[in-house]
Amino acid sequence: MTDFLSLLHRAEYLDSIHNLSQLPPDAGIEVAIAGRSNAGKSSLINRLCRQNSLAKTSRTPGRTRQLVFFRLDPLRHLVDLPGYGYAKVSGDLKRHWHGLIQTYLDRRQALAGLVVVMDIRHPLKDSDVELIEWAGSRGLPLHLVLTKADKLGRGKQKEAFMSVRRLIAAEVGVQVFSATSGQGLDELQAVLTDWFRPDHALGEIDSPGQ
Repeated sequence: MTDFLSLLHRAEYLDSIHNLSQLPPDAGIEVAIAGRSNAGKSSLINRLCRQNSLAKTSRTPGRTRQLVFFRLDPLRHLVDLPGYGYAKVSGDLKRHWHGLIQTYLDRRQALAGLVVVMDIRHPLKDSDVELIEWAGSRGLPLHLVLTKADKLGRGKQKEAFMSVRRLIAAEVGVQVFSATSGQGLDELQAVLTDWFRPDHALGEIDSPGQ
């Protein structure tokens, strides 16, 4: 795990993808991170990679409008998916996001797992449930992260966790997380270490994404 953590800490921005035709070659291992706008995806990525500004954070929900690729090594990438569920974006933009996310998740052979990020105070909104059910129908490994846990006391954290755990299939991971305090970081790192194992790679090329 130590070797993998060193890869995470050296993660670097690779590219922002606005259209499917811009995607890097479909090889190696990718883990995607999805969530509603303002659920804390960028803060999670920055804490995970020990970099304060690797993923751009914003107080304006819905700002991420593309798939953002972060390179760990030539065959492993983290992918930050566009935030969904923000009411003020235009209908055309919503349709673009939906098409981009759905097509990527449906067709990408390199995709080894999906992390769904939800604010612990507002979990399992309709759009979250739709994504979780779709990923389950594809058989995609899934891990749910309840972020901003520092906003609640331990009792309320446990209550929120159990309310989600009861509704989700046993094979799906669920955890609480705080980018501020680091709570849950070890658990999330362990999941990603497993998903990014070299024997998960579905293809080999010299330098994907170059």
